[in-house]
Amino acid sequence: MSKFAHLVLDVPVKQSFTYAIPEELLESVGVGVRVVVPFGKREMTGYVIGLADDFEAPYQVKDIKRVIDKVSLYGDKSVELALWMSRFYLCSQGEALSMMIPGGRRDSSTPALAVEDDETIREVMNLSADQQAAIETINAAKDAMYYLYGITGSGKSEVFLRCTEAMIAQGRSVIYLVPEITLTHQLARQVTNRFANKVAILHSALTPSQRLSQWKRIRSGEVLFAIGARSAVFAPFENLGMIIIDEEHENSYKSGNTPRYHARQVAQQRCREEGAILVMGSATPSLEAWSMMKKGQVKALRLDSRVGGGVPPKVRVVDMQGEKHTISKKLLAEIKAVLARKKQVILFLNRRGFSYFFHCKSCGYDMQCPHCSVSLTFHQGKGEMICHYCGYRRKPIQVCPECHSLDVGYSGFGTEMVEQDVRMFFPQASIRRLDTDSAKDKKHMHEVLEQFRKGEVDILLGTQMVAKGLNFPGVELVGIVLADSGMNIPDFRSQERTFSLLMQVSGRAGRYNDQGQVIIQTFHPENAAVLYAQHREVDAFFDQELVMREETGFPPHTRLINLVLRGRNREKVSAEADKLESLLEAAIATYKGEGSPSVMCNSECPLEKIASNWRNHILVMGSDASSAHKVVSHVLEHYTAPSGIYVEVDIDPLQML
Repeated sequence: MSKFAHLVLDVPVKQSFTYAIPEELLESVGVGVRVVVPFGKREMTGYVIGLADDFEAPYQVKDIKRVIDKVSLYGDKSVELALWMSRFYLCSQGEALSMMIPGGRRDSSTPALAVEDDETIREVMNLSADQQAAIETINAAKDAMYYLYGITGSGKSEVFLRCTEAMIAQGRSVIYLVPEITLTHQLARQVTNRFANKVAILHSALTPSQRLSQWKRIRSGEVLFAIGARSAVFAPFENLGMIIIDEEHENSYKSGNTPRYHARQVAQQRCREEGAILVMGSATPSLEAWSMMKKGQVKALRLDSRVGGGVPPKVRVVDMQGEKHTISKKLLAEIKAVLARKKQVILFLNRRGFSYFFHCKSCGYDMQCPHCSVSLTFHQGKGEMICHYCGYRRKPIQVCPECHSLDVGYSGFGTEMVEQDVRMFFPQASIRRLDTDSAKDKKHMHEVLEQFRKGEVDILLGTQMVAKGLNFPGVELVGIVLADSGMNIPDFRSQERTFSLLMQVSGRAGRYNDQGQVIIQTFHPENAAVLYAQHREVDAFFDQELVMREETGFPPHTRLINLVLRGRNREKVSAEADKLESLLEAAIATYKGEGSPSVMCNSECPLEKIASNWRNHILVMGSDASSAHKVVSHVLEHYTAPSGIYVEVDIDPLQML
């Protein structure tokens, strides 16, 4: 039996480590189990990736302390995928593997999902011609990647599920990714009966032990179908046939922690390596996916009609200049008319809290978080000013601390203020608010959505949670309270995001009749994203945005890599950023390949300080996919950050804040 184990650790060191296997653990240690090992002065979890009969080293090889798992949690394919991630996302193999594997120590059963029988859950018997054609094309599998591109309500989910059934009938497995936990639950309800409970559910609300239990069901071959958010892309199926990415455009498919992977890129790699097909879908594709469709790298399948019989809603734009309340006179009148018909309203605002900054009208003082470069948001319900980045809290003030003026106030508005206005105008209506603050309690979130689905709530007010894929037959009016909240962010993707959000929210109205209408409130009625969304000109918006990105040299025509340096000492962070920029410039000067990369900027991050850490970023751009990657990879291999400075690498960043 092998006496040594090669393993990787969740540390930013690009190498494996070798440990001796004690006699009593010889039968327990194999590839795919986690072990506890001494590392420096501490004990850490290690991931076994190989075994050896002998190993010579000029030092004393330490022993494995104990084995965590009775059975193997991952196989060679997961080890290979982690190696690819370490190369592509410039992290260590251990960091990649530790992100894949659930952290539970023991199995724990998953809470059962209540399954109800209603029109949103029963299998749809009559398919549209578009749906039938899409299913036949995907099942024929002549291409490696497909994109279901169709209006909201066109029945993408049913196509995904029919193709899943066909794939499982061949004995191959399927991973179905959704962007939000709320959608995981809605989808799980739909498929639990349909797939006779042979479904593994993977999402963030499960405890690590519950996730581990689901993971083992997949690994053992007990289930062939897994549904979940971003990290479900790592589900350890041996015979993978298909990965589905629903609402592909969503930012939540990108990880915010090292390694900063994108589920679409990982899915593409898995499908390539394992001979599976990738099926994506959205009413508003990401510009990257749109570009791939234009080039013929992904086969586009159009779904142009709503299966529920409803027609796309009428969209109107209201200029908020001169309006006295958060709800315009036009929107008020429409809410009144819809409630009189005993139908429902969704009001959307992409900002939580009551108002989002405090300022002095005499000297211009703006109350910022002492630990972050952001304004504090006033939450009236809690009676506190709160930082949405680090959680810092303080009591509101009535006097300016700078000039002692009493002429102070709160500007902008959030969901709490909108809720207050709506309650004032509609005291008899049943109104519920759903945002990150009110949804921390998952039970509360499901209760609210369930009440709304049953028609017990008249007006649902919320942030992005109410925009995603949720299907409510009674909704006739969607009001977008302020379309401008994402427009002014210093980010080349702000127009794309604003447009996608407007289209997605609009899609909640009139799913089952021709009464649906959308009212977009804005201070910028001439904005291109607003105008294209109003006229539902999706193709035209993406085509002009693609041209604009080409002219300005931004993705998807180029590759960006964002290197963020952070630390407690502002001068040290800035000096280290200058040093790293010099190393990059030197490497670029000797670069021999196609399309020489360049350093676009070396500056403070737009949010220069978060949680008492000062932040600088260096943005490297390459005109082809590999040039920037090769240069940054080469420099980081020979660079070690000094004590107190941390470097975060973000390949293809989705936001630069």
